[in-house]
Amino acid sequence: MPSHPSVAKLFVEGAQLCQLYTGAIWTEGPVYFPKTDTLIFSDIPNHRLLACGAKGVVTVIDADSNYTNGNTRTPDGRRVSCQHLTNSVVRVEEDGTQTVLASMFQGKRLNSPNDVVVASDGAVWFTDPTYGILSDHEGRARPSEQDGCYVFRIDPVTGACEMVCDTMKMPNGLAFSVDEKTLYVADSSKSHFEDGYHHVLAFDVVNGRRLENQRVFHVIEHRVPDGMRVDEFDNLWCSSGRGVEIIAADGTHLGHIAVPEVTANLTFGGPDGRRLFITATTSLYAIDVAVRGAEFT
Repeated sequence: MPSHPSVAKLFVEGAQLCQLYTGAIWTEGPVYFPKTDTLIFSDIPNHRLLACGAKGVVTVIDADSNYTNGNTRTPDGRRVSCQHLTNSVVRVEEDGTQTVLASMFQGKRLNSPNDVVVASDGAVWFTDPTYGILSDHEGRARPSEQDGCYVFRIDPVTGACEMVCDTMKMPNGLAFSVDEKTLYVADSSKSHFEDGYHHVLAFDVVNGRRLENQRVFHVIEHRVPDGMRVDEFDNLWCSSGRGVEIIAADGTHLGHIAVPEVTANLTFGGPDGRRLFITATTSLYAIDVAVRGAEFT
């Protein structure tokens, strides 16, 4: 697992990766809710949402999820989800009521919103590649109405959906640095295109609403990057074909967690924020770590 000397402090000595659930087709979008000590995650091709409770019991909470992919929570504890089938980003209340936050841009349907984060000011940032419309596997095949695959920001006051990046081929997972001055976005286009990318880009966030100074932060050598999270020390934890890559804020690769299945996403959770949940192909895994996710600071 860990390889760089400075990464040892991130792990609990003797902690083992454990499989909490298996039987899915492609698990994604893990989000943890401290109020109920519950992890919610997606099984996209089965168009369902599952929940793992405090005792590790996994249940189906939505058997018709509109091919939900990425999930996150707002500062006040509500769920925000990306739905491939409805080409929408929705906010979900505790009673299940849904509010569409975005489904169109410039009068045309979005592609298939993929991953989403909510900034401390309430702005919703999301990626919109075409994975959910390329075939019927993770949605429904249809032509794209957009001119590209973009990163968007939904203004917390006006609700306007604004395009903030149009330079990526297939933007996927995204995560803010602890101070929210940097946004990391994965480009996973190599998964479907021979001339695609398998790297994580970093952008400066200007005035909480614009992206500038695009640069390659890290190249993932094992398949492609997908979902990502940042810990309290500003390390980026990024999914890959072999598990979870751990990358320092300066781009140094610190090590990885080996997972027996291709990993799609991850999130920090548990009562103290020091349990890492990992969605990997057919399964949900977890491992105790010695660092909290940035959202728990």
